[in-house]
Amino acid sequence: MNGKQMRVLVVDDEQSIRDFLTMGLEDEGYSVETAKDGLVALTKMHENPFDIVILDVMMPGMDGYECCRMLKQKYEVVVIMLTAKDQAEDTVKGLKTGADDYLAKPFSFLELLTRMEVRLNSRFPQKNTVIRKGPFSVDDARHEIMFEDEKLDLTPTEYKLMCLLFDNVNIVVSKETIMNQVWGYDYFSSSNVVEVYIRNLREKLHDTAHRYIKTERGFGYKLDVEG
Repeated sequence: MNGKQMRVLVVDDEQSIRDFLTMGLEDEGYSVETAKDGLVALTKMHENPFDIVILDVMMPGMDGYECCRMLKQKYEVVVIMLTAKDQAEDTVKGLKTGADDYLAKPFSFLELLTRMEVRLNSRFPQKNTVIRKGPFSVDDARHEIMFEDEKLDLTPTEYKLMCLLFDNVNIVVSKETIMNQVWGYDYFSSSNVVEVYIRNLREKLHDTAHRYIKTERGFGYKLDVEG
């Protein structure tokens, strides 16, 4: 992951399930898209592949079993199946189509997160390395950033912003880019949200002298790992 978000596709015909998982997973730092059925899921996967698919079994048209089989034929992707059924034969059928894991509804969101992390770490070990630059290190598998061997207590948004600066060490990142990459919408000059979050990061780094997060007036901000 190396400071980048893992992409998740939530496939379920129930809007409430899609909304619930989208909100929860985005709060955990994942980049989430949704699909209401298997055909839409396959189309989205073809357009821009995902790292993991959370896939409901019982859907109109193409069910989750067939969708999983087709996904696994074409893509290196983690698939976790969700179903209202908890019979052993249903679990076996799901695993035989290539699913990496299986959860029966209703399920614990924390359990889903744990299973996702385990499967992602197993499938994509090359994405789980800790990246170090100066006194900073990013472990995106754990959504953790260390500074001088101390874990920073960051909100999800602060984490995204810090990762963006970390990925662009010694490069000035404009306010517009920060707004697009972290908040996902265009920057408006009347907004001071970027300044507020930069100030929060500096406080957590005890960077009162702006040694690490530097302001380039009129341009943006950059991370100087040498301080």
